[in-house]
Amino acid sequence: MSTILEAIHANKVFGGGLLDRSATVAVEDFSLAFVEEKPTITAVVGESGSGKTTVARLMLGFEAPTGGEIQYRGKSLPSLSAGEWRAFRSDVQAVFQDPFQVYNPFYRIDHVLKVPIQRFGLARSNKERNGLIERVLTTVGLQPAEVLGRHPHQLSGGQRQRIMVARALVVNPKVIIADEPVSMIDASLRATVLTTLRKLNREQGISILYITHDLATAYQISDQIIVLYAGKVVEIGAVEKVIQQPKHPYSQLLVNAVPQPNPDHKWQLVGEHTAGGHVVTDRVGCPFAARCPQVMEHCTDKTPALLETDSDRSVACHLYDEAVVAAR
Repeated sequence: MSTILEAIHANKVFGGGLLDRSATVAVEDFSLAFVEEKPTITAVVGESGSGKTTVARLMLGFEAPTGGEIQYRGKSLPSLSAGEWRAFRSDVQAVFQDPFQVYNPFYRIDHVLKVPIQRFGLARSNKERNGLIERVLTTVGLQPAEVLGRHPHQLSGGQRQRIMVARALVVNPKVIIADEPVSMIDASLRATVLTTLRKLNREQGISILYITHDLATAYQISDQIIVLYAGKVVEIGAVEKVIQQPKHPYSQLLVNAVPQPNPDHKWQLVGEHTAGGHVVTDRVGCPFAARCPQVMEHCTDKTPALLETDSDRSVACHLYDEAVVAAR
């Protein structure tokens, strides 16, 4: 099987320098692969500052990793030729959080769809171009006659976001990286966008990296979920297992914080501080130790490894070290 896009032990550190020993670890030892023959939807979840958007920017080639690498079809991004970069930009597309910021308010909606068609030479005539535009708009559930010829402010947030998905589809991508694609649109419209993404995965074989802080939407559309805390993967596995039976203390607190329809349900507090990256000189121990309700003595001086606890799930927590499990 051929791997389209892969992160291999990727790290991203901001800050530090000759006179400043401190640095912010945004992403640490992150690995993920998208295989062409097995399209999946993978969600990356965590609170603000956990490193989710940095993961998206690394996978899109917008940021260079400080360690490890991002590969496109087996080649590190910095080593790609001009032709390979062009293929990468076609195969790997992005849908961002705020659809309004992507648009130039002086141009009509048609412009954002025509530009990629022209740059990638996808149509030989205006008729062919217009047919392609109408086809991708229909795919995302929009009527071309209702949106073409209009300016961005004349459309709803849900329509603008679905046009961004259509723009990504124009170039026939293999992977879509969606960074909080529904967080800035009405709840009533979120289901429409999420259904569109799921349909693209199932019917067109497009893999999706779904970046979100919303566990409910991650559970709704994802096959696999990665939980990040302070840039580090603390739990990864099949979405049903991680959401229904979370094992890492941080995952448990995130799931417990999801609103419940039961008025007698008592929420646990995730803590007073957000992840906000992790400022360190020498990063030692579990990054969640200071907030963990189950912290043990060696959590502060020994970094937990990502261990496979059962099929389709791995957890980075000392609670699942062999010695601790044996002592229970």
